[in-house]
Amino acid sequence: MELTDVLYKKENGMAIITINRPEVYNAFRAQTVRDLISCFRDAWDDNRIGVVILTGTGEKAFCTGGDQKEKGDSGYGSSGGLGNGIGLEVEALHHVIRAIPKPVIAAVNGYAIGGGHVLHVICDLTIASENAIFGQTGPKVGSYDAGFGSAYLSRIVGEKKAREIWYLCEKYSAQEAKEMGLVNKIVPQEELMDTAKEWAEKILEKSPTAIRMLKYSFNADSANIEGISQLSMGSLAMFYKTEESAEGRNAFIEKRPVDFKKFRA
Repeated sequence: MELTDVLYKKENGMAIITINRPEVYNAFRAQTVRDLISCFRDAWDDNRIGVVILTGTGEKAFCTGGDQKEKGDSGYGSSGGLGNGIGLEVEALHHVIRAIPKPVIAAVNGYAIGGGHVLHVICDLTIASENAIFGQTGPKVGSYDAGFGSAYLSRIVGEKKAREIWYLCEKYSAQEAKEMGLVNKIVPQEELMDTAKEWAEKILEKSPTAIRMLKYSFNADSANIEGISQLSMGSLAMFYKTEESAEGRNAFIEKRPVDFKKFRA
């Protein structure tokens, strides 16, 4: 498997997938998403693998979502039809993380922001380092996730808190995230991967069929969100072509305050 944006290794029944773009805080582009999907599918097909750990390179970021410098006037990448029209196959990535019949542990080693925040939310379990930071940025940069990133988030933290996270786009500490149910455990940065592996080892001691069926059962209750996600990504493809969305991207790249006031006229 040839990978450019992701590191992938297997050890003792675990698959460890690491987003490897530290120069942009592990933000993803089209190639990153394709690499991630390939790794998850490989782990799915390998019967020796019972648990997947998802993390990011370095100590600053788990993932900060879509790389705004890669975003054009109609989305990411060069293919308008790719990824439901936005140029990122994030819908397919979300699906494979949920559908893989093996638990996925997010080892959050820093910023989990925007689309990166959605990734950890979708994972079965989240272990965070003490310096982890969580939050959404979509409405600040002319984007949104009206599927798993919002509807499923509200299942975890409650509707009032989920609306706060998306409407205000503030940042939350690891402790705050744990208090709202977004994080299972907080550990020092240097213990993060060891703890993730310890949890993986505990899962590997359990019946793989029982674990698989439990994951199917947990997913069944929120399976309808996948249909909402398809509608969301389709609408997002159209939104990316507007001046309003472009203003969010341009303000981010130009490092200036964003001005959405004219779009309320």
